[in-house]
Amino acid sequence: MAPLILNHLTKSFGNGRPAVADVSLTLRRQAFLALLGPSGCGKTTVLRMIAGFEQPSDGSIFYGDRRLSDAERALPPEKRNMAMVFQSYALWPHMTVAENVGYPLKVRGISGAAWRKLVGEALSLVKLTDFAERRPSALSGGQRQRVALARCLVTQPDVVLLDEPLANLDQHLRKAMEETFRAFHERSGATMVYVTHDQAEAMALATDVAVMSEGRLLQVASPAEIYARPEGRVVGGLIGRGSILRLPLAETGERQLGWPVLREALGPRDAMGAAGGPVADVPLADVLVRPEHVHRGTDGVRMRVVSCIFEGERFALDLALPDGQRLKAFSSVAIAEGQAVPFVIAGGWRL
Repeated sequence: MAPLILNHLTKSFGNGRPAVADVSLTLRRQAFLALLGPSGCGKTTVLRMIAGFEQPSDGSIFYGDRRLSDAERALPPEKRNMAMVFQSYALWPHMTVAENVGYPLKVRGISGAAWRKLVGEALSLVKLTDFAERRPSALSGGQRQRVALARCLVTQPDVVLLDEPLANLDQHLRKAMEETFRAFHERSGATMVYVTHDQAEAMALATDVAVMSEGRLLQVASPAEIYARPEGRVVGGLIGRGSILRLPLAETGERQLGWPVLREALGPRDAMGAAGGPVADVPLADVLVRPEHVHRGTDGVRMRVVSCIFEGERFALDLALPDGQRLKAFSSVAIAEGQAVPFVIAGGWRL
């Protein structure tokens, strides 16, 4: 399988700011890419251009050496050997599960024993063999989604495109379907592009995450890399449950910050351990702090507990710093709201 290449991809609908602006990335073969961003950021438009439902205003799309589209011409969707899973499932209500799954084969002229074999293999992968003769109306939301996946698999596509496929499912079904998607990716060997606004989904499923905002691509990296080292305030705010603080920091090449540097940036402390004002004549910088890096310590800065919410295995804290900025933290025990407690920030990342 070849890489999927987006080369300076731009799409304008003639209403001002382009929906997609100069997006370039290369998806290695068999990658699972999550396109992540808020509603209206352009991620679905990128997906539709890859599928062939929209033509680029500028730039081009290649699959290996094969040009799929540019501003002058575009290969129709049916000639791209791609499959798409929609949020609405898009199943035929009058067909059985097997007939829905096998419909793309019927369009290609495959029938008889070959049709039954391919449909059976696809249904087996998504654990729906016993549901082959049922209608979609007799299935749960998760089962319908698995039918849509099987329909993708049956044609052995080079690229599978998924447009927020879990948006209509409850939390329990989402977790179950994430396992199905992972198994589907491993078994099919296809390159997968998954559009979502849910960063937890993106981190759990993808081998690579591409963050978009206002039509532009901000960062592409592995889930671990983008969580630990986000580029810029927008990416840092989208990924994880971190807090972004404005702190006075000298201009250095260091982006990974430890407690000694952060403690100094929070200002001098009085005898009770409370921090004073910011350091004078030092430029302010955005610093991302993850809640798991904030913990109680006698060497810490006293922070007021604004709220303490039980989440099952831990408590989520909302803390107020002496200068009024807010910080998220976790605790294994409850802490009374309004109490001032010393906390240490074990690490931060300069955005």
